[in-house]
Amino acid sequence: MIEHASHKVWHQNRVQQTRSLTEGNPYSLIIRFALPIFLSQVFQQLYNAADSVIVGQFLGTDALAAVSSSGTLIYLMVSFFNGTALGAGVVISHCFGARDEDGVSRAIHTDLAFGICSGLVLTVAGVLLTPTFLVWMGTDAEVLPQAIEYFRYYFLGVISVVLYNICTGIMNAVGDSRRPLFYLIFSSLTNVALDLLFIGVFHWGVWSAAVATTLAQTMSCVLCFVHLAKKGSVYSVSLRKIRFHGDMLRRILRYGMPAGIQNSVIGLANVIVQTQINSFAKLAMAAYGSQSKIEGFAFMPITSFSMAITTFISQNLGAQKYDRARKGARFGIISAVVLAELIGVLYYIFAPALIGIFDDNPGVIAYGVQQARTAALFYFLLAFSHSVAAVCRGSGKAFVPMLIMFSVWCVLRVAYIAVVMHLFGEIGYIYWAYPITWAISSVIYLFYFLFSDWIHGFDPKVPKAKKA
Repeated sequence: MIEHASHKVWHQNRVQQTRSLTEGNPYSLIIRFALPIFLSQVFQQLYNAADSVIVGQFLGTDALAAVSSSGTLIYLMVSFFNGTALGAGVVISHCFGARDEDGVSRAIHTDLAFGICSGLVLTVAGVLLTPTFLVWMGTDAEVLPQAIEYFRYYFLGVISVVLYNICTGIMNAVGDSRRPLFYLIFSSLTNVALDLLFIGVFHWGVWSAAVATTLAQTMSCVLCFVHLAKKGSVYSVSLRKIRFHGDMLRRILRYGMPAGIQNSVIGLANVIVQTQINSFAKLAMAAYGSQSKIEGFAFMPITSFSMAITTFISQNLGAQKYDRARKGARFGIISAVVLAELIGVLYYIFAPALIGIFDDNPGVIAYGVQQARTAALFYFLLAFSHSVAAVCRGSGKAFVPMLIMFSVWCVLRVAYIAVVMHLFGEIGYIYWAYPITWAISSVIYLFYFLFSDWIHGFDPKVPKAKKA
């Protein structure tokens, strides 16, 4: 009776500003949770694309290549910390599903402490090591000065980027995916406006695009903190409570470190791919960056349903609703696969026009279309791999996707590129590295999803007879 009463109080006083995914129709809940994330991704990609379009149209191909050359390196440096923070989302969701209010609070404040430390480390590393990294990547000499400019200004404000992602991750973890959408819309519009002001009106250099991004993220980060500091919500934040709680830090690292390593090795593989692309000079670099921006739109259903799947699985396993978790996993995977493939087909058809939005140079369009039409029809494989990885993270099995991504998306992909570039030396073979490795990882994930006991990842010591 006491436990039941405490759950009732939690529901009445705490869930009003969040969305518990443990009650109601699982399919409609996942869609309603994923939709704001999907729209957030739309605005994220729109302002990323607008950033590149403005740079390309006002500052030229060299500037666009400079921004493009920095993208994979930024991902490599930020992805480890963002991936590790995913572990906090899993812990927060699991505590929320189990109605552990104290656990939610301690996980949130530990997560914020981790974000502050991560942001400071990234700032120092990014500013000091920029030239070394870009030279190591073989960045074109004509592009290098602007790439260094862009990269350094971006990392001067990277702590805001990290904290913004952590704050929105906290809200997502407790089922609130709408407010992050509002903050991202604000950030996107602010970023585009600042880009137009700095580059189009003031005629500043490529560095100003990085400044615009960090200023927009900083303003959104402040809005997130103001909301999280409100009293009475399950995720109420107090500045004096932001510190590392040992037990929570261990849990966050247990579930998040594998995701951080996974993101890093994928980022490292992409840096190696970028290095190979850079060897084909600035037209290929500009095309690769433009194509990546457009490809980001294909990733939107993957990202939105992956985040929804992880939160749904974690909350329901926290509430020990195993059958419900299985149903949600199947629905989320199918939804992501279907939507990603529809976008892939459209991209295949309209690739020339879309690439041309960023740069109308015929050489850039030719390279971009070649890459797009190599990979676009295989987006369903990418969606499947990411979705099952999300299931694994939500069930406490974060080591599994780390191992698969490291062995296939990093080691095998890099080995393949090294061999084909030695044998053939043609850029088209680099583009095929992606669908080939997506296919291999998808086969492995399929077997794991169907035949492993992922559903009981948080309670492996419970006898199987009691798990059903």
